[in-house]
Amino acid sequence: MAGHSKWANIKHKKAKEDKARGKLFSKLVKKITVAARNGGGDLETNNDLALAVQKAKDANMPKDNIERAIKRGTGDLEGVNYEEFVYEGYAPAGVALYMEIMTDNRNRAASDVRHVLSKNGGNLGESGCVAWMFERKGQLIIDRSENEIDEDEIMMAALESGAEDITIEADSVEIITDPSDLKEVRTAMEEAGYKFDSGDIAMVPENVIDITDPNDAKKVLRLIDALEDQDDIQEVYANFNIPDDVMTEIEDEL
Repeated sequence: MAGHSKWANIKHKKAKEDKARGKLFSKLVKKITVAARNGGGDLETNNDLALAVQKAKDANMPKDNIERAIKRGTGDLEGVNYEEFVYEGYAPAGVALYMEIMTDNRNRAASDVRHVLSKNGGNLGESGCVAWMFERKGQLIIDRSENEIDEDEIMMAALESGAEDITIEADSVEIITDPSDLKEVRTAMEEAGYKFDSGDIAMVPENVIDITDPNDAKKVLRLIDALEDQDDIQEVYANFNIPDDVMTEIEDEL
């Protein structure tokens, strides 16, 4: 789930676990394959592929896996033909959901998404029902445990490199850019000595709903966790925030 909350930090930590890494690798292989199919196998001329490969490197995917995924996309190796599309809907408490799908079986994906939503108090909406609540942006995440962070210095460095916004949390730093500036901002920040946990084009909510009821918070988080567990769902974006005190109260129950 991409958004502004303590949950995002927890998800980043979970993604580093072996079981989660295996699922993440599977999704990244799809992303690389589709990017190579759509724009060719040259990272210099195919920006989507360059982003997908960088994301795989951030997740420590082996080089051989990356190269095979590119070759499947370009047709040099036999591969699966994946279809890309978007589902939109709602979680409990009126939270908007924007789900990017990448699948070799559209009917299976539709059935699985509907099942997860209905089982967890959500529902599927019509195309366009929530897309207007999100804006396509570059999103960079820094894990503060892996970086020495002076808040004033990193804010100045991010803005000078061309970033649009920066959010500093206890565990992480989120830098938002125009999509076309993502690579340039990342390069400048890396040259300044910062190490990124992840970087990608994301659907960032323009406004967020604060969920202050612990029961609603648990319902929303469980639904998003279940959606992210689906192989056909590449990304889940949502427009909610859970205050730290509520997150601390419920995190042992998740």
